[in-house]
Amino acid sequence: MAFAIFQPIQVLPRISLAPGYSFIDQTGARFTNEDLRGKLVIYSFTATRCEAPCVQTTPYFQTLQAQLAEADTQGLPLEFVTISVDPKHDTPAVLADFAGSFQADPDRWHFITGEPTQLKNVIGGGFSTYFHSPSDAQGSADVAVDPVFALVDGWGILRAVYRTATPDPAILRRDLGLVASEVTNSQGVNRYAYEAAHLFLCYPR
Repeated sequence: MAFAIFQPIQVLPRISLAPGYSFIDQTGARFTNEDLRGKLVIYSFTATRCEAPCVQTTPYFQTLQAQLAEADTQGLPLEFVTISVDPKHDTPAVLADFAGSFQADPDRWHFITGEPTQLKNVIGGGFSTYFHSPSDAQGSADVAVDPVFALVDGWGILRAVYRTATPDPAILRRDLGLVASEVTNSQGVNRYAYEAAHLFLCYPR
């Protein structure tokens, strides 16, 4: 009871296992969720043809890339992944140009896409995010995707979902710090304290 009241340790929820995938990145190489094991990852979902009323989140993700560069991840690598919902149009070459226009660090920020059925399973099913991609290869009016960012830990577990086009960088830094502390400190007997924190829902407000 004291543990639940005073919360000597705070943790982020373990929401679910993040979806697995095997997609293609902006270089044309195969990119999978296994490439991100042991790393903290922030996901976003968009399309290069996402124009109003579709909310294009990539400019803000560019801002986050800079603002989170000094986040205390206790030595854990932090990477960014943008999944395009428009595979007919967003070829590796298009994604590469798009990434370049936002000064995306190719070592840390990956732009990927895959087959429509895979995208539906990963984005719609795994990340519970609505999207609609064009049925034709020309127009952009049919592109729609909810503005969502998601944090996944190095074990491949979904830890936080931010259903906004502009998540607060301070909250993201806090959440990254909480996950990093759990990874770093939940060894040996300390693991039981972290399990207790999850048991008693010692989550930040």
